[in-house]
Amino acid sequence: MKKSKSAVILAFVVVCLGLVSWFAGTVIKDTGNNGKNSIALGLDLSGGVSITYQIVTEDYTTSDVEDTKAKLEERAASYTTEYSVYQSGDGRITVEIPGVDDPDAVLEDLGSPGSLYFITEKDSDGNANFSYDSTTGKYVLSDGVTIESLQENGSVVLDGNSVKSAKASYEQDSLGNSEPVVQLVFNDDAAETWYDVTLAASESGDMIGIYYDDHFISTPTVSSTTGGISGGSCVINGMEDYESAEELATFIRVGAITLELSELESSVVGASLGGAALSTSLKAAAIGIALIMLFMIVMYGISGVASDIALACYVVIVISVIQLFEITLTLPGIAGIILGIGMAVDANVITFARIREEIASGKSVIVAIKEGYKKAFSAILDGNITTFIAAIVLMLLGSGTVKGFAYTLMISILASMFTALVVARWTMYSLYHLGCKSEKLYGRAKERKPINFIKYRFVYFAVSIAVIACGIVGMIAYNANNKGILNFGLEFVGGTSTTADMGKEYTVEDLESEVVPLIEDITGDANVIATTVDNGTSAVFKTRTLSQEEREELKEMLVEKFSVDETTVESQSISSTISSEMRSSAVLAVVVACIFMLLYIWFRFKDIRFASSAIIALVHDVLVVLTAYALIRISVGNTFIACMLTIVGYSVNDTIVIFDRIRENMKGHSHMNRAELADIANTSLTQTLSRTINTSITTIVMILLLYIMGVSSIKEFALPLLVGMICGSYSSIFIATQLWYSMKCRLGKNRIKE
Repeated sequence: MKKSKSAVILAFVVVCLGLVSWFAGTVIKDTGNNGKNSIALGLDLSGGVSITYQIVTEDYTTSDVEDTKAKLEERAASYTTEYSVYQSGDGRITVEIPGVDDPDAVLEDLGSPGSLYFITEKDSDGNANFSYDSTTGKYVLSDGVTIESLQENGSVVLDGNSVKSAKASYEQDSLGNSEPVVQLVFNDDAAETWYDVTLAASESGDMIGIYYDDHFISTPTVSSTTGGISGGSCVINGMEDYESAEELATFIRVGAITLELSELESSVVGASLGGAALSTSLKAAAIGIALIMLFMIVMYGISGVASDIALACYVVIVISVIQLFEITLTLPGIAGIILGIGMAVDANVITFARIREEIASGKSVIVAIKEGYKKAFSAILDGNITTFIAAIVLMLLGSGTVKGFAYTLMISILASMFTALVVARWTMYSLYHLGCKSEKLYGRAKERKPINFIKYRFVYFAVSIAVIACGIVGMIAYNANNKGILNFGLEFVGGTSTTADMGKEYTVEDLESEVVPLIEDITGDANVIATTVDNGTSAVFKTRTLSQEEREELKEMLVEKFSVDETTVESQSISSTISSEMRSSAVLAVVVACIFMLLYIWFRFKDIRFASSAIIALVHDVLVVLTAYALIRISVGNTFIACMLTIVGYSVNDTIVIFDRIRENMKGHSHMNRAELADIANTSLTQTLSRTINTSITTIVMILLLYIMGVSSIKEFALPLLVGMICGSYSSIFIATQLWYSMKCRLGKNRIKE
């Protein structure tokens, strides 16, 4: 590569970095000032709209409420993945949607959830149930006809309870053109009825009216060539455009809500973590990235400079993509970005270690760079693909926080791979051809005597088992004392919401410093969430479930200490914001993700013992962090799921890098005894040890700064994440490879004998 070409490439990288940095800087500035290019922030970081509905339907059951909450969650998901839907008192359901500051606009779009009916055009006697009104240009119920009468004569064939899902999409017409349609799916119980109804409609040429609240939202005709529609799935075509299809799908989803609801109140609520949460997180991130960049230069010289340019590109790319794709950023999303930073740095560390090894073997610097990237590629690819598979599964099967975490993780993985394999690589080539050719600038790997990690494997296993056993014993002991196996937060078990007019405007920070400590004294529990209602003086305090005496004591405290008008103090029970469906989907997503990761590792390494030991090490990390939650009594809330998911991604990626080196070192060793196998394992662990330590340091620095500088809620998130990162490094060095060695010696037809 000529010097002029190298200069052009480096200049191009710098200019692109400058342009994207300018845009990312604008995004960060606008996010702080709520400008037009701001990132959509979740309720925990910026607040949003809170809408409370009153249940109008009488004699409803608990299952009716749960079904209604689930369907409201589906509707809220059209705004963002970071929503909250929970029962607030008897007969009330609250929907909280972040990143929105106009309740009226949300209500207009969301509508007032009501009843949805599917009505045949004619009744059994051939009388018209609805007809076209030329005055209004719409279909209306025939004179004298009511929904009640149509239900009685059997013309209402299905209702909203029969709808499983409705969404807008595109489908090819007979000419091969894409047209907007609504994909409608009924539940299993309604499928047979839908077949009979559509069969009759196709033979008669009649329409089937879809009636929502007090008007028809669609009157589709079943084609005579279609016949009866089996399977409970169909499409509604003839839409003017995609927006019309989305609107119809929205009405069907909202109308499919089991219970009839009416709006009780709506408001704009403040951030649950307070305004300081975002600013302190940004400061911690900026300091952390600066320290990582300094660390990389000190450790890797000119290679570290290339890494820093790549890391800067990673950061600005992730910020820009999150803004451009309007992804709502919450605390769990920040975890995904932190994990991406670790993987971005890790990819460079793996490569630089390889380059040093090639230089030590006698190769020239330029050849070492080429060989280093070539040999590091498989480890980088396998580690990132494994984590990316997990992210895809979490996106497809998860909901709420899980889905939001998956989006940011996928963006982070793609950005980290691009910057490590493209930006850093071409920057290094350019720097070399511009004069940075001295071997001293890149370093030379030192010959290290292999450490015997395998010898004490049973000691490592015993330590891990003992730690996990302490967690199990602690859970049993706490549960026996009626404190619960874990310190479940409001998001999991619900509690009491107390609203009061404070007489003046408070910030969340003011409430946390002045009011929350006094509430904690009353409840004896640190799990208190304070929020404000914008443009007003009201404040909301969410606590564990309070007894009547505690509610009265809380009211008296607010009156005495803050001169609150006692008539404005209102307490009500609230359900968990993490519904059973969300918990189930999170567990299912993690299990399926682990299965797919296992299959991929098995496929790539041609040995299920690699895959199973990696998954067992992953489960080990999760259990150790669970032990920390149990013994330290860290509140288990929304961030708990994101924390566990971050640890899963980090642990697998860390382990695969070591396994990749073992796979490489085993080439040419078709027949081995256990001593030779142990030598390969020990050599591989020793060769990758500095990489594991350096990557862990860079990741832990970020999380440690979040813990030191963050507000209390962020500390509760950062602490278990810190435990997980340390544990992930421990399991990669002392557990995963040792498990593989034990399995290789004792399991399988081709197990290694003495």
